[in-house]
Amino acid sequence: MSEIRKDLYPEIEPHNHFRLSVSALHTIYVEEVGNPRGKPVLFVHGGPGGGINEKHRRYFDPEAYRIILFDQRGAGKSNPYAALEENTTWDLVSDMELIREQLGIQKWMLFGGSWGSTLSLAYATIHPERITEMVLRGIFLCRPEEIFWFYQQGADRIFPESFAEYSSIIPEEERHDLVEAYHRRLNHADQRLRMQAARAWSLWEGSALRLIPDQETMEEFGEIALALARIENHYFHNKCFFESPDYILENVNKFRHIPSILIHGRYDIVCPVKNAYDLHLEWPESELRIVPDAGHAGSETGIIEALMQATEERKAWRAQ
Repeated sequence: MSEIRKDLYPEIEPHNHFRLSVSALHTIYVEEVGNPRGKPVLFVHGGPGGGINEKHRRYFDPEAYRIILFDQRGAGKSNPYAALEENTTWDLVSDMELIREQLGIQKWMLFGGSWGSTLSLAYATIHPERITEMVLRGIFLCRPEEIFWFYQQGADRIFPESFAEYSSIIPEEERHDLVEAYHRRLNHADQRLRMQAARAWSLWEGSALRLIPDQETMEEFGEIALALARIENHYFHNKCFFESPDYILENVNKFRHIPSILIHGRYDIVCPVKNAYDLHLEWPESELRIVPDAGHAGSETGIIEALMQATEERKAWRAQ
């Protein structure tokens, strides 16, 4: 086997991009990079509400892969920005299918991190026949315990000073349920109050994203605060629109046969490694790779190396 690449591929520009109307309200942005005749892979971004950026194009060999990226409803270049109406997990699953059909792709590989892993798994419960394999990072199953850990109690023990800033904008009498308290403010008629809440919510997430926090990550999260905070909170308020708290784990049999690699940072505070471990216990056919020196961010050195190894390993495999 040739030596596995450990850093991102060079910057690359889309050779195709377009806007796709997915409902009377929403239009989503889609782009393609790499080899038009290569192995199709869909990059599924995090958040929800995070959007795509130029770095996301670079986890794949552009000679081997046909790389498709899209901004989910309300995120990035999709319109209307930060909109919550007609914005559910199952709307996004339908959008992914519409993209596949629009591009004339029979089957594709899914590559998703954090919320992108959740959405990829949700898609796999409905359309497993359309997936060749999955590479999933920073597993998030949207269980109540996971949301409680990061937004209410648990992660605050690791980053108490950042959590204090996150909770400080909420009056003490409302702090028993911070997701609901933020929900009221992120949907308030007062724009100033909405933006204050959005920035505090997003900066809390940005502060805990990496094993060693950095200013660049904080600034990136500040720039996408409104969409990230409003859409994330909307999904978590609605339990990700799953019919049961353990929806993903209860539906593993629907996608058990799909070759998949689970990559997770040992010191992930946003989505603890137990999430990936629990999924792997229910799905032992998957391959769990724990990165010993990383947190949650897809941009950390150890995570990049693990993701690059996975995409390099899978690039030669094609569906028959």
